[in-house]
Order: sequence, then structure tokens, then C-alpha cells
Amino acid sequence: MARILRSSYIILVLGIFFLLSTTSLSAQEKSTIALKSYLTQLEKKYAVKFSFVDEDLSGVTIIVPNFNNLNSILTALESQTKLKIEKLSNRYYTLTKSSLVTICANVFDNYAENTIPGATIEVLGGEVAKITNSDGSFTLKDIPRTASLKVRYLGYITQYIPVEELADQADCPDILMAQNLEILDEVVVYEFLTSGLIKQADASITLNTAELGMLPGLIEPDILQSMQALPGVKSIDETVSDINVRGGTNDQNLMLWNGIKMYQSGHFFGLISAFNPYLTDKVTLYKNGTPTQYGDGVSSVISLETKNDIDGSFVGGAGLNLISGDVYGQFPINDKVAFQFSARRSTTDFLNTPAYGSFTDRAFQDTEVRNQQNQEIDEGLTKTEKFFFYDFTGKLLYDINEDHKLRFSFIGIDNDLDFSETDTNTNETSRSFLDQTNISAGLQLQNQWRENFSSNLNIYFSKYNLDAQSFFPNQTQRLDQKNIVEERAVKLNTNYKVSENISWDNGYQYIETGIINRVFNVQPPFNTNAKGVIRIHAPYSQLNYTSFENKFIASAGVRTNYIENLGTFSKLLIEPRLNLNLRVAKNLRAQLLGEFKSQSTNQVIDLEQNFLGIEKRRWTLSDDDELPITKSKQASLGFNYAKNSFYAGLEGFYKKVDGISTRTQGFQNENQFNGEIGSYEIKGLEFLINKKGDNYSTWLSYTLNKNDYTFDSIPPNTFPNNLDVRHTLTFASTYTLRRLRLGLGINYRTGRPYTEPQAASPLDTSFFPVRINYQEPNSSRLPSYFRVDASAVYHWELNRRIKAKAGISLLNLSNKKNILNRYYRVSEDNSAVETVENNSLGITPNLSFRVSF
Repeated sequence: MARILRSSYIILVLGIFFLLSTTSLSAQEKSTIALKSYLTQLEKKYAVKFSFVDEDLSGVTIIVPNFNNLNSILTALESQTKLKIEKLSNRYYTLTKSSLVTICANVFDNYAENTIPGATIEVLGGEVAKITNSDGSFTLKDIPRTASLKVRYLGYITQYIPVEELADQADCPDILMAQNLEILDEVVVYEFLTSGLIKQADASITLNTAELGMLPGLIEPDILQSMQALPGVKSIDETVSDINVRGGTNDQNLMLWNGIKMYQSGHFFGLISAFNPYLTDKVTLYKNGTPTQYGDGVSSVISLETKNDIDGSFVGGAGLNLISGDVYGQFPINDKVAFQFSARRSTTDFLNTPAYGSFTDRAFQDTEVRNQQNQEIDEGLTKTEKFFFYDFTGKLLYDINEDHKLRFSFIGIDNDLDFSETDTNTNETSRSFLDQTNISAGLQLQNQWRENFSSNLNIYFSKYNLDAQSFFPNQTQRLDQKNIVEERAVKLNTNYKVSENISWDNGYQYIETGIINRVFNVQPPFNTNAKGVIRIHAPYSQLNYTSFENKFIASAGVRTNYIENLGTFSKLLIEPRLNLNLRVAKNLRAQLLGEFKSQSTNQVIDLEQNFLGIEKRRWTLSDDDELPITKSKQASLGFNYAKNSFYAGLEGFYKKVDGISTRTQGFQNENQFNGEIGSYEIKGLEFLINKKGDNYSTWLSYTLNKNDYTFDSIPPNTFPNNLDVRHTLTFASTYTLRRLRLGLGINYRTGRPYTEPQAASPLDTSFFPVRINYQEPNSSRLPSYFRVDASAVYHWELNRRIKAKAGISLLNLSNKKNILNRYYRVSEDNSAVETVENNSLGITPNLSFRVSF
């Protein structure tokens, strides 16, 4: 009986529990209801009417508010549904979805285990963007309901989420980000020294100017100054218009701007680059292994390219420093057309600054004259100068369609000088005028004919003009010089992708170069007018190969130059090129480069004293007699090691250049005007080691050059080159502290060679006029060169659109007096030898301020 009672008790308890549970679930189900149905109940209970769009309420459910007051009920419904309920009268109400909503969410990894702080949340089509908080959360207010969010973070797949999905949720939902896992090919480019400076797989060096970071001594990205941070690239006289690449002269560099050959590259007679860096998108330097599409330039190729894409938005900027001011910009005319422009003008003709004073001393040689007792001679001269320069560029970009693009570019460069010297003893004045200009224009047609075949047609005209006049005190003597270069060219290049690993470049170039050299001298009477024209026909071909995972990268080709100097000679030259890049171990690659090259234009050098010595070079053409075609052969073997933020590179090279003349090499001894033909041979080694961190970069570079001339008619036949700088060492470091960038660099090199007079009998009086008895050519050396440069740049934002930066630099921080050149001359009374020394820049400060938008 007891057992029956216990069983009945258990059944009763279970029955009561089931009844209560059912009642509770039933009550819960009754408390959740479709919004439309609940509004019908409210209409009946309170005698009101609700107006709404069915789609806005479709699928919307609510928990029935526990209120007996209509206003409280409606407020609760607004909170639950994010709908806007508006009272039109005592009887009528409207329900609408708000066009602007407030949303929130939490960003996690795809396992919902770790939050992702710092992820970027961007409202597409608008200007609203923010990053997630330390816990991965974010909140956005008053954003369009119809918009979408872009959620991204490095290492994760970007998510695109409609705002609508987040707007109608009561709680902040979770957004899960999947990791982006990729198997990448081995990287075969090396970014070193500073951001934007990259060594490519073909051994070329590119400078991406928009990304170029700090370099010591520079507060603005002067293109040709920046290149001198690289091993093997220096200017022996501190200029940008006289860059020496692996011991070659400046005229042995082929300089191209948007595919147009430039015959002038500097302002202030070489101290400042003539190319605006803010529209220049990329600069490429080839020291060896040059692609076959480039002829000319037996030392190097320097190719500058301005921005080439239409991005639909206006960009621009302006700046001012202690030498000049400039403005630049690119603005779209419509979806297919845009225009670029830049302009710069010096302030030197109306504003005297410390930087201008230092540059003036350097440009006008800062000459010190000493007698045989090494005592400085006071020549009693007062000097005045009026100098200014300007440059401008323009580029019209027209996208015919996605596959065919047309570009028209033009550039103008000008230097003007009015210089006078007055002898304080006689009150006599001599005066010099100099006008140096380069005007160029070019048209490029870029075509993508098929997915695997493209072409580039380049047509250009380039003109360089140098006018110089000197008037002497007696007014009866006058010297006029004119150097004019006109070049026209048509260049066609095609690229055919044979397969995923093989491509084939072919092309043809026609180049016509005419040069005029005029000299008119009153006393003694002298008048010449030399003209010449050279035409070059150059077909070329190159095959490129890249193996799987970039283990082996190769290019090989040949360029054929048919050169004719009208009425003088014609020659056919075959120029093979080779570029091999091989992975020999993890993080270590080897590179073998080789090339044959030639050039038919050179610069001869006039008297050091002519036109103050500031612009003494004159372009001239090869005639295959007094000035033959210059030819070079070069080979190099290098190794590159890169791991994480550490880079080390070592490259040995051999280069021989034939067909040079003593007139093109800058001799300042008895061989200066003899015109002997010879060659020079360079054996060199370049080393660079660089360590980079999140906010710093430190590097050490060393270059060894052994550079020797060979002239059969000059005893001894072999002697050091005028540019034989045996050892060059650079140590530099940059540091970034938030918005402040700092740079400090130390440059050291051994002295260049020069020729001294004989100590026992410096003058040879058996000739008229008296001449100097020299020792063996280049048997002496100048003291070593040492310079410390420092710079600092501070960046900030004036508003969301406009950015600003201010900089200060100090060149030759220690104010070291470096002798750049030393030569000799006979005194006016023909009784002694005078020593002339050209000194480097002293301590030179510069300030700049720039805005960009």
C-alpha cells in the first residue's frame, strides 16, 4: 500500500511540474508576437490607426511591452525595432525605417576567441572611418542604412557587411575575420637605406619618390642628390649635373625624362636637380646589365617617369625653401582625361639667404689663388651677380579606353646669369652673360593589343641651348659662345608574353641628333661655326625568363646600332646584353651582369677660366677621327643577402671604355687641348650593409675603384684617371620619432689625382707664351674629402585633406674645408706659377615648408 502511495506522489509531482512548464512556455510564446499583429491589437484597444510600408515591418517580431499606456508602449517599440514612430494626430501614427542609424559590433578572429584591436572599419562611399578599440569593439553613429562596411586588418580576409544586417539587431553582434593565408614566391627585390629605395631583380635601383624616406642632408627628395647615397654613384665636385657612376664622366650617363633624352639636368650650375620630385613617380638607375631598349650612356642609364595614371581625384602641393619656391598638381578633367603641371622659380635674384650665399661661393668656384710661396694672392676684385632659374613641366593624360592610352609631356629648364668683376685698383669691369635652356616635348602611345601582347610608341623632340658672352674692360675684346643641341627620335617597343615564364621584347629606334658649336672672339680674331648631324637606326631584341618560384631569372638580348655622321662616316655596332639572377641558398642570391654599349655624343671642356669656370662643357658629336665613338665593355658579379630587416650586398665589376679624348676628360695640364685618343679601365668593388628597424635605418657603404687611363702618345702610357677616387666610405643613420624624422651622414673619400709643376724648373721660358713644366700626369693627390650632413623633417596634418611638413638641413656640419680641385696657371707677368684651388661648400643651412593635398 505504501509503495502505491509513493508512486502516486511521484506521478502527482511530475504532473504539476509539467503543467507549470507548459504554462510558462505558453506565456513566453504569447509574449513574442509579430509587430504587424500587435499593431492591429493596439488599433482596436486604443482606437488609433498606424500607417507603414509592409516591407519595413516584414519579419519584425517584438516582445509585448508590459505597459498600459500607449505612449510608453510606442517608446518601447521604438527601442526594440529601431523604427521611427511619429504621431500625426490623436488618432493617426506612422512607422518608418530611419535613413541614418547607429550600429555597433565586435570584431573577432574566425574562432571567436581573440578580439582584433586596430582593425579598420570604413563606410563605403563616404568619409566615415575608424579603428576598433582595444577589445575589438566599435560604434558608428548616423550612418546610412543602405551603406556597406569594409572591415579589414593585415593578415585577414577583408569583410564587406551591409549596414542593414547590423542595424536591426538589439545587441552588438560579432564579426568574424578569417585569416588570409598565402604561399608567396621568394621576394627578389630589396628595400634598403630608406623607404622607397629598392634594388630590383635585374640589379637596377628604383626610387619611388612618393614613398622616399629620410636621407641625411636632404629635406626634400632631390632626385639626383638622393641617388648619390648609393655605392658607386658620386659627384666628385658636389654637383648633381656632374654625377660619376663607377668612375665615368657625367656625359656618359643617359638621362631620360618620360623617355626624352635630356641634355641639361641641373640648376644653379649643377648644385640643384632640375626635375620636380613631387610629380616624378619613379626613377630607375642601371649601372650594368642594361635592357636592350636603352642605347647611349656607356656609364649608366637614369630614367625618370612622372605619374602615369588617372586616379579621379586632385592632388597637389606647394613649397618654399631658402633657394626657390614651387607648385605642382594633377587634376582630372573627366574620367578619361587629366593634366599634370609643375613650376619652380628661384628667389635668388631678389632674396639673399645663407644658403644662397654658400651656393654662390661654390658655384663661382670660391677660388683661392696662391703664389709659389703658398701665400694667398689678393686679386683686388669685387664681384656682383644677378642669377635666377626656373623650370616647368606639363603632362596631358588621355585614356582612350582601358587598353589604349595617350600621353603628351613637355618640360622647360632655364638658368640666367649676369656676372661682373671690377678691379678695385684700376676700376675696370669685365662682364659675363649666360643663358642655359632645355626645352623638350614627347608623345607616348601605350597599347595593350591582346592579353599577351603590348606596345609602346615614343616620339620626342629635345633642344638644348647655351648662349654665353663675355665683355672685357677695354671693350675691344669680346667672346661669344653658343652650343645648340637638337634631337628628334621615334622609338617603338613591343612585349610578347610567350608563356607564363617567358616574355620577348622587340623594338626599333630612329634618333637624329644635330649639334652646333659657335665661337666668336674679337681679339685675337677667331670665328668658328661647327655643325654636325648623326643619325642612328637601332633594332633590338631581348628574351626574358623567370623560373618557378623565381629560383632563376634571366634576360639576354642584342642591340644593333647603325650610326652615320652625314658626310663623314658610318658604322655598324653590335651590343650584346646579359642579366642573370640565381638563388644559391636561402636568403642569398647571385647576379651576373654584362653589356656592350656605345655613344656618339660627348662633352668637351673649354678653358677653366672661360665664363667663370661655371659652365665650361660643350656638347659635340663624334666624327670618328678627332673624337671617335665611345664604346664600353662591362661585367660584374654580385651577391645579395637579405633576411628580415637586414641586407648585405657585395659586387665586383670590371669596365673598359675606349674612344675617349683628353678634351672630354677635364685635363688641366699640358695635355688639356692636345686631343689624344685613349681609354680608361676600372676595376672596382661595391659593398653595402644595412640594418632597419621599425623606426630607424643604419647603413655602411664602401666603394673601391682603381681607375687608370691609357694614352699611347702620353708618357707614361698608363696613369691614374682624373676621377680615380680609390676609397669611398659612407656611414649614415635615420631615426623616426612619431612625426619627426632625423638623419645624420658621414662621407669620406680619398683625394682625386692632379698634376703638379716640376719643383726645380716650374716654368719653360723657351716657349711663347711661357708655359708650365709639369710632372708626370696625375702623380699627386689632393687631401682626403670629409663631410658631415644632418637633416630633420617634421610632418603634421592641417586637416583631414591637407598635410604639411617643415624641414631643416645642415650640409658640411663641421664646416670642413675640402679642396675639390687644384690646378696651375702662369702669372700675368709670366714670372711665376700660381696655384688655383676650388673649395667645397662650407656649412650650408636650408629651411623648407611644404603643404600637400
